[in-house]
Amino acid sequence: MEEFVVYILYSEKFNKTYVGFTSNLLERFKSHNKLGTKGYTIKFRPWTVIHVEFFHDKKSAMDREKFLKTGVGRLFIHSLIKK
Repeated sequence: MEEFVVYILYSEKFNKTYVGFTSNLLERFKSHNKLGTKGYTIKFRPWTVIHVEFFHDKKSAMDREKFLKTGVGRLFIHSLIKK
């Protein structure tokens, strides 16, 4: 059974966050920090993983990712950064 991970990245250098989901967090993290050659995250390296949540199905992970990109979700993310 495949597992899905919703993750939040933080770039302290640029004070930016990024929310995503994947079924392979380590490879995805490498892509964000080193391997990727295009996209939003390459401009704000280095990234740190500040939060992860695990899901048994893709739809639940996608729903959580979508929530974290809302105003209420962003408040939750900012509370993590303040800690």
